[in-house]
Amino acid sequence: MLKHKLIYILIGTLLIVACKKEKTTVINKKIETPVVKDSLIYPEEVHFKSIRQVTFGGDNAEAYWSFDDQQLIFQSNFSKWNVSCDQMFLMNADQTFDSIPPPMISTGKGRTTCAYFLPDNKHFVYGSTHLGDEKCPDAPLRKNGKYVWPIYDSYDIFMSDLQGNIVKQLTTEKGYDAEATVSPKGDKIVFTSMRSGDLELYTMNLDGSDVKQITNELGYDGGAFFSPDGTKLIFRSSRPKTKEEIKAYKDLLAQGLVEPTEMELYICNADGSDLRQLTDLGNANWSPFFHPSGEKILFSSNFEAERGFPFNLYLIDLDGKNLERVTHGETFDAFPVFSNDGKKLAFSSNRNNGGGRDTNLFIAEWQD
Repeated sequence: MLKHKLIYILIGTLLIVACKKEKTTVINKKIETPVVKDSLIYPEEVHFKSIRQVTFGGDNAEAYWSFDDQQLIFQSNFSKWNVSCDQMFLMNADQTFDSIPPPMISTGKGRTTCAYFLPDNKHFVYGSTHLGDEKCPDAPLRKNGKYVWPIYDSYDIFMSDLQGNIVKQLTTEKGYDAEATVSPKGDKIVFTSMRSGDLELYTMNLDGSDVKQITNELGYDGGAFFSPDGTKLIFRSSRPKTKEEIKAYKDLLAQGLVEPTEMELYICNADGSDLRQLTDLGNANWSPFFHPSGEKILFSSNFEAERGFPFNLYLIDLDGKNLERVTHGETFDAFPVFSNDGKKLAFSSNRNNGGGRDTNLFIAEWQD
């Protein structure tokens, strides 16, 4: 949620030669039926019936649907929208923004991340650093030559209305609290927190009560989403194993940083039971989201890349089988989020950006 749920990948800075695992068989579906001709769709992208570009500049990501699929909230740092770092913006599902900016519904202070609608479609939750400082915090991308994400200890989770008025602060613990998403059942929020001294997953009620720890193993657990029926969680994790890896992880975490170049996907029940690793692909596997059937996971990965990119979208069964490549971009496709009716997919991509670094939002009609 690079959510992070977090920070957008700047592809131009990610030139990391990562260790590769044994070559994994990837399914590439053949085109058996005509696909609508669309200049934004690569010929191999058979799951996209059509596609629409929503934004045209800046870094735009993590677009999440309202429960009625009528609106989306997304984060952007587009300077032409008069923001200095990530803030939250509201859009109708059929809108595009190539000239007039969408309404900003965060405070405009600090840095924000991961806004998610509540079931009433009138409120949302999101992470913000504004109580720590109204200015944008620094966003280091490298530490000792390594690509890193900052984990701001000033992040807390807030509930707001669609006019940007904060109605409740949901977390008050010291340290990082962010990456909140809401169960499709409309009863629970899952989020990542440092309150235990490590980056673990927690759940709470919509009002912030009944906080329960879900994971409890050294490493960064984040970017979690519920299954369509609310019974399971899918998330990304970087879990150090060797003494050297553990030391490196702890040293960075003490500086409020994590290194996201080696991440795999994990799945568990919503209460944390039956935890198991879903992928073992190498490199960075992240931004997972359940397919509407609840039987597959759509995620972003660079496991086929030799030098850090491209990132593309892949489908995988819940048993780790039938890995299928969905997008065929040359740089970056990530943050896939299905609409609640399963008919559309919002995601972020570097496609059609003129060869620059802008990451824009796209909405595709999905076909299985």
